[in-house]
Amino acid sequence: MQGRELRGELDAFLAETEQDLVAFRRDLHMHPELAFAEYRTTQRIAERLVAAGLTPTVLPRGTGIICDVGSGDGPTIALRADIDALPLQDEKDAPYRSTVPGSCHACGHDVHTTILLGTSLFLAQQAAAGLLPGRVRLIFQPAEELPGGALEVMAHGGISGVDRIFGLHCDPRVDVGQLGLKSGPITSACDKVVIRVSGPGGHTARPHLTADLVFALAKVLTELPAALSRRIDPRSSLSLVWGRVEAGTAANAIPDDGVAEGTVRCLDEEAWHAAPDLIKALLESVAGAYGIEATMDYTRGVPPVVNDEDCVQMLGEAAERALGAGAVVSTSQSLGGEDFAWYLESIPGAFARLGTRSPETGVTYDIHQGTFDIDERAIAMGVRVMATTALTALFESTRVPAADEITSALA
Repeated sequence: MQGRELRGELDAFLAETEQDLVAFRRDLHMHPELAFAEYRTTQRIAERLVAAGLTPTVLPRGTGIICDVGSGDGPTIALRADIDALPLQDEKDAPYRSTVPGSCHACGHDVHTTILLGTSLFLAQQAAAGLLPGRVRLIFQPAEELPGGALEVMAHGGISGVDRIFGLHCDPRVDVGQLGLKSGPITSACDKVVIRVSGPGGHTARPHLTADLVFALAKVLTELPAALSRRIDPRSSLSLVWGRVEAGTAANAIPDDGVAEGTVRCLDEEAWHAAPDLIKALLESVAGAYGIEATMDYTRGVPPVVNDEDCVQMLGEAAERALGAGAVVSTSQSLGGEDFAWYLESIPGAFARLGTRSPETGVTYDIHQGTFDIDERAIAMGVRVMATTALTALFESTRVPAADEITSALA
């Protein structure tokens, strides 16, 4: 399909559906549902997909949907949106504010879901007209905030047979009409570590007759992060930061137990895989030096999202075609976590940052805050980008002409 034809068809489609999509997003925003409890959200999505002639499959838990658009022997491109909300109070003064106390869409997942729905409806039209050279798999994923929803999708064949996968996330630091891209790592791994120490305890007047547990715990707190900085390539930015420490109840009594809790963040996948064993070995070394017992509970979060360079290029080219020259901006790596990373451990793909800030006001409504909101023009922008990305990836996977022919066909 010629790029001018695609832009024209998207213009016509959004002229008819943009306000309906905004209303759909507002409905989701008013009825947020937490991880693995997204029953109403799933039903609303399924109803719209069925009405478009598609056949959605609800995941076994009853939340989340996988649905294919198109058929045949061509490539399969996946598009993913997350559908769950956060356990936060909505603090906005807006007619579509959350009606559920203590729960709101403060991370933009209602926006992601609406964009994928709009993209689904457009691609269904393309498939019906015989203009889809392959298959697009729609993944409406539950429980990103848990995290774990990506693993649920994968466990039930969600990316089986998929060649590439694409997703996007609201970014309130980027203006509407722009898309932030970065090759390589774009988010961080984030794990939780809990360390418990124990010893015989005793009187502070006689620390030499017992294990000075508080002193030893202090050594654990300082020496583990310091040692990590010398055992791992500093370019991986592996860090251990403590958030809670507790030991003892009296000034003159050495306690017999203590606890420290913190997070491990890392920008490099190899270092992330090595972190638990390395921290455990360092802990045993420090604890042994001071005569205390130490145990570690290490809870995996998610690996870093590592964008495939070719897929980033596809996304960038699609965004330029869909939104115009200058739409693509560079973005930095975030220290936040995102379970889209699990997909990218199995198949190539790319994750983008969709601008949601109104350039007229320049006001930034940050994510994971009760005041978060978007410039709703971002919904149509997201549909343009995702639909064009899917078609670009399908055409470039099915054709093998010279590069300039591909460019002229889609530019």
